[in-house]
Amino acid sequence: MGRIGLALTLAGTALLPGCFPQEVACPAIGQVAGVSLTVSAGYAGDVASLRLKACQDGVCSEGDLMLHPGAVSVDQGCSPDGVCSATSSPDGTLLGSLELPALSESPMEATVSGTSRSGTALPTRTLTFTPRGDYPYGEQCGRFISAAVTLDGEGLRQR
Repeated sequence: MGRIGLALTLAGTALLPGCFPQEVACPAIGQVAGVSLTVSAGYAGDVASLRLKACQDGVCSEGDLMLHPGAVSVDQGCSPDGVCSATSSPDGTLLGSLELPALSESPMEATVSGTSRSGTALPTRTLTFTPRGDYPYGEQCGRFISAAVTLDGEGLRQR
């Protein structure tokens, strides 16, 4: 094969992949069906324990939440060679979650009760909301459904 034939062959193979759809790698991330709850920073100091009940499609799950401190990512910038970093900083919130047997985009009712740090009962809060579906990694990677609520002094709201 001459130089011209070799050049045409190489050019054709270099351009050929652009003519056909390429397979896209999806992250190997599993999703746990459940409801996540964030206690706002302004209310977290009042909360000692919480219990969450979630009902959807006639099935209810209920349990005490294991609460842990929330945090935000703080950008630490990038070095001249392109290495970037971030650190975690507490934000005063509390986080908890309740696993469910399944999660769909049909309406859900969530009820939160608990005790304050002084041992008194916190007001029971109930919210009916619809979990949200999204394609965070593109439609080819599947739909993720999330159910998230925030509790503060005013009540319970969807996040």
